[in-house]
Amino acid sequence: MPDLTEKKTAEEIPAQAAVAADAKPEKARSLGSDAWHDLRRKPIFVISALLILLLIVIAIAPGLFTSVDPRAGDLRLHYLSKPNYSHFFQADWFGYDLQGRSIYARVVYGARASVVVGICVTLGVTILGGIAGMVAGYFGGWVDTIISRVTDIFFGIPLLLGSLVILNAFTSRTIWSVVFALVALGWTQMTRVMRGSVITVKQADFVTAAKALGAGTGRIMFKHILPNAIAPVIVVATIALGGYIATEATLSFLGIGLQDPTISWGIDINSAQKVIRTAPFALFFPAGMLSLTVLAFIMLGDAVRDALDPKLR
Repeated sequence: MPDLTEKKTAEEIPAQAAVAADAKPEKARSLGSDAWHDLRRKPIFVISALLILLLIVIAIAPGLFTSVDPRAGDLRLHYLSKPNYSHFFQADWFGYDLQGRSIYARVVYGARASVVVGICVTLGVTILGGIAGMVAGYFGGWVDTIISRVTDIFFGIPLLLGSLVILNAFTSRTIWSVVFALVALGWTQMTRVMRGSVITVKQADFVTAAKALGAGTGRIMFKHILPNAIAPVIVVATIALGGYIATEATLSFLGIGLQDPTISWGIDINSAQKVIRTAPFALFFPAGMLSLTVLAFIMLGDAVRDALDPKLR
């Protein structure tokens, strides 16, 4: 008499083999795709990304949010007029400033200067500091010594104080002069971060294998080391972007940064401090928009850091 257990097993084997044949192996995700998979599920990332997206849209097309000229003022009719919420997206939504200008329109148009300065400075310090840090970390020796000592010299100069000195040398201070001053002094942090990351990555087995196969220096640095060492730099750059926006506003508040006719939140905060007791709304709205922008970038940087750092998962 045949064994029923053996017969059942023999019948299940083809079925299991068919299921195994139909099942597709799960594709391994890269560090970037894995980080994006985690970021999409973080409320902090979603909220901050939406705020930053809205800010970028406002900076690119402020005319979509207001049709009022932010430089036009009427002292007789609108001198420090209080906010009026009867009309949505109108000139009187945030009230009027000392010059009779719409605070709402100036807050909308002021986003452009802050976004341009923040993005351009972040790109500049990331490129300049990233290249210097990668060269120092990869070659080591006297190259690392020279770059590290130059970095230490610039790192010892306070960013705000050094920017004040540099900008005083310009007769006309525009967005690009502010960007130049901040990039000239802000690249040192990125250099240190990239240098440490490259020193860690270049000891990996895949780098040793690439050298053994005869890969050139440029290919090793940009094809193998850079993609694996850039994650800490991205995190620091994202968080620092909000700091650069705050620094620009501080310089403009002190009268050393942007100047009229450029519209800046820092300039409006400076003019509103004179009437903080009688018209606090003139200070609240530009200062609140600045704080919200900086907070959004800091939240985004924290979310990116948690997603890219395996130790925090």
